[in-house]
Amino acid sequence: MTKLDSAYAAALAMLAQRDLSERQIRQRLARRRHPPVAIDAAVSRLIDQGAINDQRTAETIARRELLVKRRGMRRVQAALVKAGISPAVARQVTHDASRSVDHDAQIEASLSKRLGQRRSIVDEAEFRRLFRYLIGQGFEQDRVLRALRSRGGWRDPVDE
Repeated sequence: MTKLDSAYAAALAMLAQRDLSERQIRQRLARRRHPPVAIDAAVSRLIDQGAINDQRTAETIARRELLVKRRGMRRVQAALVKAGISPAVARQVTHDASRSVDHDAQIEASLSKRLGQRRSIVDEAEFRRLFRYLIGQGFEQDRVLRALRSRGGWRDPVDE
């Protein structure tokens, strides 16, 4: 087996496990010390065959992040960019995938998981912890505040 065939076979084995972006395939082949010429040839061949398709990969990642991991839009976009998807495609795919998602319900599910049996927020410190957690998950600030306040969360006197 030539080095060109070896890189192609290795990339095919990677793609058999799950969808990967062009950049992810290139990085993984480079880590396995395949020569750049072999990587280029393997990637070109796989793109021509339709085995590597960044749009399809972006859609798969976005669905997993939104529906399985229950992340917010900002976090989904970051995951796509990290996977090597261009920022413009990441924005579009995230927007398209998020149309079928009830973000408020996702926030409520995350809150219920964090709070356990309790229905309300105990104090300002817990409010702040929950706020940081939900923002870190990629949810929009105004939705997070609305959800926390509906749980009897701490209120800033300036807001009243």
